[in-house]
Amino acid sequence: MAATLPVVAIIGRPNVGKSTLFNRLVGKKLALVDDRPGVTRDRREGDAELLGLNFRIIDTAGFEEDDPQSLPGRMRAQTEAAVNSADVSLFVIDARAGVVPLDEEIGRWLRGSKTPVILLANKAEGRASENGILESYALGFGDPIAFSAEHGEGLSELFSALLPHLEREQPDEEEFDDESPDAPLKLAIVGRPNAGKSTLVNKMLGEDRMITGPEAGITRDSISIDWSWRDSEGRDRQVRLIDTAGLRKKSKVDDKLERLSAADTRHAIDFAEVVVLLLDATRGLEAQDLRIADQIFSEGRAMIIALNKWDTVENGAPLYQGVRAALDEGFAQVKGVPLLTLSAATGKGIDTLLQVAFETREAWSRRVTTGQLNRWFETAIEKNPPPAPGGKRIKLRYVTQIKTRPPSFVIFGTRVDELPESYRRYLVNGIRRELGFGAVPVRLTLRAPKNPFGKQSS
Repeated sequence: MAATLPVVAIIGRPNVGKSTLFNRLVGKKLALVDDRPGVTRDRREGDAELLGLNFRIIDTAGFEEDDPQSLPGRMRAQTEAAVNSADVSLFVIDARAGVVPLDEEIGRWLRGSKTPVILLANKAEGRASENGILESYALGFGDPIAFSAEHGEGLSELFSALLPHLEREQPDEEEFDDESPDAPLKLAIVGRPNAGKSTLVNKMLGEDRMITGPEAGITRDSISIDWSWRDSEGRDRQVRLIDTAGLRKKSKVDDKLERLSAADTRHAIDFAEVVVLLLDATRGLEAQDLRIADQIFSEGRAMIIALNKWDTVENGAPLYQGVRAALDEGFAQVKGVPLLTLSAATGKGIDTLLQVAFETREAWSRRVTTGQLNRWFETAIEKNPPPAPGGKRIKLRYVTQIKTRPPSFVIFGTRVDELPESYRRYLVNGIRRELGFGAVPVRLTLRAPKNPFGKQSS
């Protein structure tokens, strides 16, 4: 069953920038914005995303001071419905105009609501907003967030304020339907021509489902096949196999081959959770294999590398070690990607491949608690403090996981733009090693709060 998104309501008087904020959070990716005539005619709703936080946002009509029924009337009823249905309200004021009587009236009304309120001082770019920001403290909602919906300033501070109210249910977009460990494993098989992909799929299915001949252009579309695999404990595990037929094309024209391969690989990766990069053990690891691996990693998918035709290899140990070393050197973004051996012709190693695929998806979907994450974070910083370029120490304050599939984290601190890439790798490797993520892609974003009273650019 699909998870329900938390709800955020935007409240404020007219012309404070509510609709600009709504558009900023909804973004250009949203195809439809809901207008609901006859129910809440001037309320708009949309799916919003902020640094990985997913939520439903409601843009209210606001309070019209010259409305004959004003606060007691229909406008208030609409806004009250929005606030009552929300997990948190964003109370928006115009920082350049300062606090006006209608802001105070709305503030008194919101203080009587049970819904938490975050105060947003919009239009905070430039020094003209400083007095308005200071005045807004009198509204009684704590520290205002200095924000510019027009220019996108203050997004990390808004994220920090929203997170405690929304993190209770932050499913990844893909997780709405597929977060259950019993959901079918979406497993793509990709690789260079003649690596044995279709032979592997046929062996898994126990039938000649895929054409394995060398003919070119049979199909360029990925083929999805639902299948059930019985694991070592006798459980039937559902798998959706995705075979990339275009990669079977045999050609000596490398440029054309790479174009076809790349297009079909992208198509398969789009649908997959775990991607098996199949190599021909008789040819070892080649440059094109590393390009495909980099593409899988860039798309954030979990990956397994499998050496096929292992039954034809003599003295396999040196070959395996050589491929492992070349992989770790040529694909240093993720150390320790699973490297398995199998034979699509005989079926040996297929059960191990599928078991590892399910385990890899579990790591890719893993979420750690805030407490566990920050205990690791404090220990990691204590063992190896951030550097101090120019004698000024970089301060890393806290970390939060914003999504899964792939696991994605945000670290907040000061002067983070000066943090060396080597220290970022230290943190990512620690997350993988200490928190059970293994060799799946891990996304790490660094955010610094913006000082609204700092020097303004001319």
